Amino acid sequence: MLLAVTILALASGLGGQQQPPVPSAAPPAPASDALRPIHVYIRAGLKSHGPGLHDYPQFLADWSKLLTEHGALVDGSLHFPDARELADTDVMVMYKGDAGYMTADEKAVLERFVKRGGGFVSFHDTLCGDDPPAMASILGGAKKHGEVNYSAGEIKYTIVDTESPIMKGISDLSIPDEAFFKMTWATDPKIHVLATAPMPSSGEVVPQIWTYEHTIFDGQPSRAFVWMQGHTYTNFAKPEIQAMILRGIAWAAKAPIDTLVNGTAPQRGGRGRRGSGG
Repeated sequence: MLLAVTILALASGLGGQQQPPVPSAAPPAPASDALRPIHVYIRAGLKSHGPGLHDYPQFLADWSKLLTEHGALVDGSLHFPDARELADTDVMVMYKGDAGYMTADEKAVLERFVKRGGGFVSFHDTLCGDDPPAMASILGGAKKHGEVNYSAGEIKYTIVDTESPIMKGISDLSIPDEAFFKMTWATDPKIHVLATAPMPSSGEVVPQIWTYEHTIFDGQPSRAFVWMQGHTYTNFAKPEIQAMILRGIAWAAKAPIDTLVNGTAPQRGGRGRRGSGG
């Protein structure tokens, strides 16, 4: 119950259906040990849609290999990690439908990870669940399961922060995928919007790519990078999207932004946590 109490406090002031927030100032890039590999835990799930869609198990296989080739230490599974599995993890990369549903024990593990400054990367409907304010307090934004809050078609991005190193090399682009609206947004602090897109069904402009950084009481700053697409699995392989994700993971891990873009497979025995935190 500890996480529930903390998240309720964090979520006070979060709206149910709010207008997209005004972008806040991007945090400065932290100094870090570029030689120590980033330790990633991939939280995937069972496949939930037809061919080529929501392929969470394939992501676990493909990105375990890709991230290792780019210098990360990678663990992962189709289950929620326990405290031991997250002990040395810098960033949890999540691609799983409705990951907002968690048991009390899972919420307690997640709170400890957040408190020591663990980072998050979230794709597509990972941020959906039964308690959007709680998920928004971790990722900056979330959506309610069971509502019609998605729009499929051509997602035409407008890059809001053209100076963001995460968005390096990306101009306004368009991909066939699925976008979300009717979002619950964190308000204090707000998300930092990297890109928006109009909904194919209505034209409503909604943030689709953002970063978020917050600190819970007596904890270390925790970072999240969110890309709300990934409905169509092949979009993960687009070079500009792949580079954006690699930079987003490094940012969430508080590592130099190009650590994974420029990285190579790490030597054995390089485990250990970055930064401080208990």
